[in-house]
Amino acid sequence: MRTLGALVAAGVALAGVPLLELPAFYESFFYLVFFWTVLATSWNILSGYSGYFSFGHGAFFGTGMYTTATLTMKAGMPFLWTLPVCAGIAALFGVAIGAVVFRAGRLRGELFALLTLAVSYVLATVILNTPIDGGPGVSLAAVAIPRLAATPPSTFYLLALAAAIVTLAVAYQVQYSPLGRGLFAIHDDEDVAEVLGVPTYRYKLAALAISCALAGVAGGIHALFVSYVTVGETFSIVVPLSVVLMSVLGGTRHWLGPAIGAALITALLYAFTASDYAVAGRAAVGLILIVVILFMPQGVLGQLLRWTARPQPKPGSGLEFTHRHAAIQDLTPLLSATGVSKAFAGVQALAGVDLVVRRGEILGLVGPNGSGKSTLINVVSGHYRADSGRVVFAGSEIERLSAHRIARLGIARTYQIPRPFAHLSVLENVTLPAMFGHAALARAEAEREAMRWLEYTGLAPKALVLPGELNLHQRKFLELARALAARPQLLLLDEVLSGLTPSEIDGAITLVRDIRAQGASIVFVEHVMRAVMQLADRIVVLSYGRVIAEGSPAEVMGRPAVVEAYLGKAHA
Repeated sequence: MRTLGALVAAGVALAGVPLLELPAFYESFFYLVFFWTVLATSWNILSGYSGYFSFGHGAFFGTGMYTTATLTMKAGMPFLWTLPVCAGIAALFGVAIGAVVFRAGRLRGELFALLTLAVSYVLATVILNTPIDGGPGVSLAAVAIPRLAATPPSTFYLLALAAAIVTLAVAYQVQYSPLGRGLFAIHDDEDVAEVLGVPTYRYKLAALAISCALAGVAGGIHALFVSYVTVGETFSIVVPLSVVLMSVLGGTRHWLGPAIGAALITALLYAFTASDYAVAGRAAVGLILIVVILFMPQGVLGQLLRWTARPQPKPGSGLEFTHRHAAIQDLTPLLSATGVSKAFAGVQALAGVDLVVRRGEILGLVGPNGSGKSTLINVVSGHYRADSGRVVFAGSEIERLSAHRIARLGIARTYQIPRPFAHLSVLENVTLPAMFGHAALARAEAEREAMRWLEYTGLAPKALVLPGELNLHQRKFLELARALAARPQLLLLDEVLSGLTPSEIDGAITLVRDIRAQGASIVFVEHVMRAVMQLADRIVVLSYGRVIAEGSPAEVMGRPAVVEAYLGKAHA
């Protein structure tokens, strides 16, 4: 609230500039700073936060320009009334594109970038060859300028200032809301974000709608400012390139970064334009961009924030485990898989797997490499969708549910190769599933929950560092802490011990026992047989995507079929 209050206070103070009766040049200059702040910040809400790079922001900006031009000149609508319409039409246009592209497969990011670029040219062609423009452009010279101030430059200054303050407030709210946390996770690893509970499709559409609406409003204001709208100027490549440059220069991972970039670039271009070296100014902008990408990838603001010391988070209350007897007290099924099959390009990874996980047990899932263990984990967690079969969890069929809905029901997992969000701190990595997983905690409570698990796994001193600074053992425990923060009913551990030393394995075994003592059921995929024999109440053996044995660890591992699966027929 202090930040939003400071924004409002800054807006009120800047609104008094027209009272100083400065030359119109200064108001026009500040208008452009605010205008580019709106465009760059609106682009950043989607592309900077989520990583879905848009080359077509000019299309949504142009939609706003031509909406205002059409409604004022041909429908006689007052100018201010056109701005909400600009926002709505631009948002609908963007969501229509996103609704198609965001459902695409692995290339959805690349496809979105190319499609937004193509849309700009298609929209320009349509407008140019219809009565919307018709070729010569649209003049708004006859449109009445609202009397918000004594002079037209002052009026445009106030309009742009209001739009900039609202846009920055929206960007701030998005960044520190669950939406922003989800978008940052999507930026680093969309598939993992979905499995941890982030509704990625809905969040991307929401960010795109906000981004396009703000760009549409900027376009509507700018249409009256320039007073003559043409396709060539409106849909120029200069608009998307400028907003990208400003956002990258200021810093894409902070709500204020694009505004700083917009102010710097606008001031630089004006300084060169006022001299005899306008071309040199554009060259200088390009050189600055290269320097920033090479030496300050987080942007000017990001670099400043890295130099600023951050306070260490307060420790949590610690985990007080109440150990109970390891014997299974509840034999009712928590998860049951029936006839689950999955193939990849003709290779049958799962071939009719039947599996039951009971409440409160540790089930060891073992088998040779390529037997389908990780594929089964991926199917149960929603990372893959089964080709056939039925999966029931806590009484609900989940085989057709999206991964984030499965996470909300109470299933959490780790990955065989750790997949932390590279640009989120260790604390933020663990906070995310506490917010979006089964626990669904508010942010403050989620951070406390995350710190509790970081303390137990020994990662609390690393809470504020990035995952890249952790060793393998620490990254494995980060995966575990991240899964536990969701407070799952069923925990899927995919080779969480691989790569650890014997002493580290002993510590992990103790931790897994403590986790079960709290009531979680565990499916334990592992090649370290010592750990499997010590931990598992039952084991299920897979081979070539089929269950070949099931029962107690000591009995099952001595069966000839299991020995043959691991060592070959000669040893069976």
